[in-house]
Amino acid sequence: MAKGVRKRAAATRERGPARGRAPEPVAAPVDGGLAELVPDRDRARAWTLLVDGKPQSHVDLDDPSYLDFEYQRRLGHIADLAAPPGRPVHAVHLGGGAFTLARYIAATRPRSTQQVVEVDPPLVQFVRRELPLNPADRIRVRGADARAGLGKVPDGWADLIIADVFSGARTPAHLTSVEFLAEVRRVLRPDGLYAANIADGPPLAHLRAQVATARAAFAQVSLTADPAVLRGRRFGNAVLLAADRDLPLAELTRRAAGDPHPARTEHGRALADFTGGAAPVTDATAAPSPAPPPEVFD
Repeated sequence: MAKGVRKRAAATRERGPARGRAPEPVAAPVDGGLAELVPDRDRARAWTLLVDGKPQSHVDLDDPSYLDFEYQRRLGHIADLAAPPGRPVHAVHLGGGAFTLARYIAATRPRSTQQVVEVDPPLVQFVRRELPLNPADRIRVRGADARAGLGKVPDGWADLIIADVFSGARTPAHLTSVEFLAEVRRVLRPDGLYAANIADGPPLAHLRAQVATARAAFAQVSLTADPAVLRGRRFGNAVLLAADRDLPLAELTRRAAGDPHPARTEHGRALADFTGGAAPVTDATAAPSPAPPPEVFD
């Protein structure tokens, strides 16, 4: 599940008149703390998932193709570009949350086959009870640690792997290393894409090291984020994309720049310069991502 800074998309919709009784928040204890589902007052059947008060996911049950958080929109762009429009894909989601991206792919690429790996079984039960998945969507949810769960996926199975794993607002150390990315490459098809949500702030040491790690493991890497995050001016989310084939850079750059919160995509020499000589992370040197400052959740 994702944690960190998540700006919502700009509100372009108008608030409609109330129809009946407004839904109320629901909550339940889970392994990660207290999970809450808070209704979106602007969308009739949309909810925001929070764990211990920190936003995790936003889901619109009436329109699963709607992505509200900025980082999820950027991951959605990658899902759109993973294969020709409408073609079913095999996707693995490391981190479940409210299954936002799995629902998105099911809506935009019908007949896709997806696996979700989520380490918090009570959270899975809570979300499935309150925001049920459509049984026809071919989404399998596995209760396991992300790296252990990935180890159970067959070689060359996935067209797309999305990593959005946080524990206590930090990415666990064992999901940041070249050894972990070797497992990702094992599961990907030769032309598959790997995308990861990475949270960091000044001086961006973690983000630079993660880019260096991906560049050591894959032939092509790009990074998409708010320019203020890339300049080290604030804590925020960056979306890393990696593959052993050419990346859809022109279209990704265009889409990210046209989002309600525009982002910049770096690659090639500019991205190499961004790493600033950072060394790839190994299992022996790995550390969790930095904790966000308290004000980012205000």
